[in-house]
Amino acid sequence: MKKLINSVDNVVSEALLGMEAAHPDRLRIDHANRVVLRKDGPVSGKVGLVSGGGSGHEPMHGGFVGMGMLDAACAGEVFTSPVPDQIMAATHAVDGGAGVLHIVKNYTGDVMNFEMAAEMAAAERGIRVEAVVVDDDVAVTDSLYTAGRRGVGTTVLLEKIVGAAAEAGRDLDALTEIATRVNGQGRSMGLALTSCTVPAAGKPTFELADDEMELGIGIHGEPGRERLPMASAAQAAQMLVEPVLADLDFTGSPVICFVNGMGGTPLLEQYLMYGEIAKVLQAKGVTVARSLVGSYITSLEMAGLSLTLLKADEDMLTLWDAPVNTPGLRWGC
Repeated sequence: MKKLINSVDNVVSEALLGMEAAHPDRLRIDHANRVVLRKDGPVSGKVGLVSGGGSGHEPMHGGFVGMGMLDAACAGEVFTSPVPDQIMAATHAVDGGAGVLHIVKNYTGDVMNFEMAAEMAAAERGIRVEAVVVDDDVAVTDSLYTAGRRGVGTTVLLEKIVGAAAEAGRDLDALTEIATRVNGQGRSMGLALTSCTVPAAGKPTFELADDEMELGIGIHGEPGRERLPMASAAQAAQMLVEPVLADLDFTGSPVICFVNGMGGTPLLEQYLMYGEIAKVLQAKGVTVARSLVGSYITSLEMAGLSLTLLKADEDMLTLWDAPVNTPGLRWGC
C-alpha cells in the first residue's frame, strides 16, 4: 500500500484538520464529533440539511457543505457509517428553528444510525427531523450493504437541488417533497476498472485482471452485476446507459446528466466517456438540459466511473442553476 498518510488510525481526523485549514472562509469543524459545518451556520429560520456517511468518497459529503448545499456533514471512518451521536451533534448544530432534513444514502448502517439520531433529536431537543433515503443504483436489487438499491450519484444532484431550495427559504415539508421527487426520478449505474485500497486493510478490496472490468459496482467495492472483458469507451457507454433507460423512461423531459469519476480515472477519460454517453442518449431520444462531469462521489483511488440521469422539471433546473459555494461545487457566486 502506497498512500500519503501518517497513520492508518488518524486518516479521517487529519484529513478534517487539513480541510479546515484549506477552507477557513467557508467551513468550521467539530473535531470531537467529526462534523463538517457551514461557517455561517446555523442560519436562523432556514431548514438545516445534514448528510454524511463513511469517509473515502470525497468531496462527498464534507466538500458539499456551504451556501446552497449542506449545512453539515458527518464523517464516519473510511467506508464506515457515522454513529448516532455524531449525527445528533450535527442536527443540533444546524437547527435554525425551522427543522432539519437528513439526506441518507441507502446503506444499512447509515439508515439505522440516522434514524436513531432523528429520534434522539426529537426526544431530547424537540427538533423536527425529516429524512429522505437515496436509492438510485439500478445495478442490483440488494447488495452486501443494503436492503434495496444502493444510494449513489443521485445524492450529489439531490443535495444541490434541495440545498438551493433550502437557501431560498422553502419549509421542511416542501424540501422533503422535492427531495423525494428527485430521488424517485434519478437512476445510476457504475463500473470499475480497478479496486481501491482501504488504509486500515492495507490491500486491494478485490482483484481485477488487467483485461477485466466489473459492471454495476458500488462505491465500496461491492460486487456488481457481472465481470466482463475490458471494453472500449463506446461499448462501456452502452453498458451504462442501457440499464438506466430500461429502468425509467427519460424521454419527454429535460435530463441532468452526471458522469462521475470514481477517484482514479482522469478527467480526460471522463470527458471522453461523456461524449460517448451523449451520443447514446441522443440516439435514444433523451434531451440533456444540464451536465456535470468530474469526481464528486468517489471510492478512494478506484478507477472507473458512474452515470446518473435525473429526469428534471423546470423547478429542479432552476434550483440546479442557483448559486452554490462549497469546496466541492461552486458556481454563480
